[in-house]
Amino acid sequence: MAERKQWKWAADPSLNKMEFTKLEKDGLDVIETIVNTYSKEGFASIESSDMDRFKWAGVYQQRPKDGHFMMRVRIPGGILSSEQARVLANIAKDYGRNLVDVTTRQAVQFHWLTVESLADIFDRLASVGLSSFEACGDCPRQIMGNPLAGIDPHEVLDTRPIVAELEKFFLLNRDFSNLPRKYKISISANIHNAAHAQINDLAFTPAQKVIAGEEVIGFHVWVGGGLSAKPYLAKRLDVFVRPEDVVKVAAGVTTLFRDFGYRQKRTHARLKFLVADWGPEKFKEQLLELVGELEPGGIDLTSGWNGGYFYGINEQRQAGLYYAGLSVPVGRMSAAELNELARLADEYGDGTIGTCNTQNVLIRNIPEAKVAAFRNEPLIVNRFKLRPNTFVGYAVSCTGTEYCNLAIVETKERMRSLAQYLDDTVVLDTPLRIHMIGCPNSCGQRQIADIGLQGALVKTSNGMVEAFDIYVGGTLEEPQFNRKLNARITVDRLGPFLAQLITLYKADRQEGEPYWRYVERVGLSHIQAQVDSILQPA
Repeated sequence: MAERKQWKWAADPSLNKMEFTKLEKDGLDVIETIVNTYSKEGFASIESSDMDRFKWAGVYQQRPKDGHFMMRVRIPGGILSSEQARVLANIAKDYGRNLVDVTTRQAVQFHWLTVESLADIFDRLASVGLSSFEACGDCPRQIMGNPLAGIDPHEVLDTRPIVAELEKFFLLNRDFSNLPRKYKISISANIHNAAHAQINDLAFTPAQKVIAGEEVIGFHVWVGGGLSAKPYLAKRLDVFVRPEDVVKVAAGVTTLFRDFGYRQKRTHARLKFLVADWGPEKFKEQLLELVGELEPGGIDLTSGWNGGYFYGINEQRQAGLYYAGLSVPVGRMSAAELNELARLADEYGDGTIGTCNTQNVLIRNIPEAKVAAFRNEPLIVNRFKLRPNTFVGYAVSCTGTEYCNLAIVETKERMRSLAQYLDDTVVLDTPLRIHMIGCPNSCGQRQIADIGLQGALVKTSNGMVEAFDIYVGGTLEEPQFNRKLNARITVDRLGPFLAQLITLYKADRQEGEPYWRYVERVGLSHIQAQVDSILQPA
């Protein structure tokens, strides 16, 4: 067990309970205990105080807390090799009842693991350069990026080396293993904001600046974004960061969060609350004291927002090569399907697979001569479609009550079946993003959806019934969170309700107008009137 650090906040008597738990034993220390003790002696041997620390190993108890666990595996920047994919598939087959989920942070998630399996899983992951460590917990988590990095015709810089540097710097770094709360980083040089900068604690987006007569490509820095029950959009600092300084700046921002972030209430501990109180100017001043002077300003190179979607066969920046953007309905696949993706990546591409924050996947570097055969592969034709139907293709869901202890409603299968119902009921030729979440923590990123569905419960004469609150108008194109309507719809009415609401939009929209912009144009009161008319008793 590593020597415990003496942090300056340790003497504060008003720390929340979890802070004292972390001071007693660093979260990373549980990894050794899992390997040497718990995996050998079984679930009954786990000390209750260590169960929270399991998050630092990337592991949570899954619902209904019967001895099974879920695990997240870090996929830095959303790019993995076919060899890594096969290892992940075999872990799911051997230990996870064949289930594999792609998350909204480009990670891979397993379910049904036992504590006895964890040591072997850790070894299997390490054998191909993967890790579940710090995929959860109060530490720097999965580093999000552009799954097309290196091949993207819309990127101004290949960020793969920077993602690798960030991963190497932060992973298992005990200087940053005890943060006030979870901490999320994204970096992308894609001009369409592929890594959702504004909803991360720390984000880097492409910028350029003329320095000493030379045009330099670098990054702007965003801090303090986050969702959950109190969402905040990140604030851009007035600094320009050269690629070689990204890790230094990331360390500085993380140090400020570690040393000045709030540790009294868990619900008020994210970086977004510190940034909101300090403001971007004070935060920048404190950052520069740590990292030294940085160039100010620069030209923002972002242009719009692609929502993280890359469907179809698309040209790469390399002439004669293509990538295939595939739809994975609500991010769920089987172990056999992941193995098949690995085969396709080897047979048609260069053996790399991209994981997207829309819960979808990519196959990279397909030569033009192989595109036709790729299109006809059974997995592509029947399951992971290049051009999915509108609603299935733009549906996102969290885990829900199937496995998550925080959720209050079922989401995964419900979102899949809801999207299929809408595709069968409403013909719509433009994307409409619907995100479903089972609790306010918003792993399904409800706030940035055209239509967000947040789980709730309604008391009826037959007892408590699952329902959803409705939010409309979210986007990162012109960043704004969606807004709540006065409507709590029980699950039996959800499909017909949404079909009618979307049909009214379809009839009333301007040409090519996305739903979020339609909401902005007509106003929330207009949408509320639509809702009221739909819900009016016949």
